[in-house]
Amino acid sequence: MRDNGRVTSATRQPETQAAATPVRLIATDLDGTLLRDDKSVSPRTVAALAAAEEAGVEVFFVTGRPARWMDVVSDHVHGHGLAICGNGAAVVDLHGGPGAHRFVKVRELPRKNALDAVRLLRDAAPGTVYAVEQTFGFNQEPAYPKLHMEVPDILAPAEELLAPGSPTAGEPVLKILAYHPDLDPDAFLTLARIAIGDRANVTRSSPSALLEISGPGVSKASTLALCCAERGISHEEVVAFGDMPNDVEMLTWAGRSYAMGNAHADVIAAASGRTVANNDDGVAVVIERLLDERR
Repeated sequence: MRDNGRVTSATRQPETQAAATPVRLIATDLDGTLLRDDKSVSPRTVAALAAAEEAGVEVFFVTGRPARWMDVVSDHVHGHGLAICGNGAAVVDLHGGPGAHRFVKVRELPRKNALDAVRLLRDAAPGTVYAVEQTFGFNQEPAYPKLHMEVPDILAPAEELLAPGSPTAGEPVLKILAYHPDLDPDAFLTLARIAIGDRANVTRSSPSALLEISGPGVSKASTLALCCAERGISHEEVVAFGDMPNDVEMLTWAGRSYAMGNAHADVIAAASGRTVANNDDGVAVVIERLLDERR
């Protein structure tokens, strides 16, 4: 394994008992974390993921991406083949390959909560436009910008898309995307959390003022905790990686956590350690070191 002196130890406090606990599961975000900026997985990272699985350490991809965008890592799933998508809204089996995934667990956003969130945020931040992410569909308002590389199934106001009589009413809502053309991203996040309260969980992973609104209590951390409990894995045995506010709860929950060199300030504050940037294979650097510690 390679040495890399640029990786720091814990930044907030000395190593604790959790740091001495053998790792059983690695939970890693994708964009800005495991993936390079060109959305590729480097050969070094591919090798590190394979080595972890071979050593008996489970690897979970934990992302805000929908299941249909997981082809970027579908060739690198091992063992269980599961990924946590939509910021915890779904656990997906990727073994079938692109377009053939299977939803193992869905933690939907109730439509009433979704409608409340849309109304409250429209009042608090006029000019907000919405898209609705479902298990297999993506729908948006006409004014929602082309932020994603796909064509929406339906163009309509969010209130119509979320109405009980909507053509998509039989399909679970995973999250709402809320975009504002003018607000500062962090200010928009704070405003939305205050306006929406406990009706939904609000976070963000984009550098723009784009928020992701999920069901109450649904986050990367809470779904990862469920998956770990099913495997008899404690949070002390988990190592997590992330770079944006939607990773904060997961990094706080895990026994050891690493903010990327390119991470948001809130992520750096939440993590127990730091690694180098995604373009410098920061996840692989730490995995290699962890596997060396096991020998």
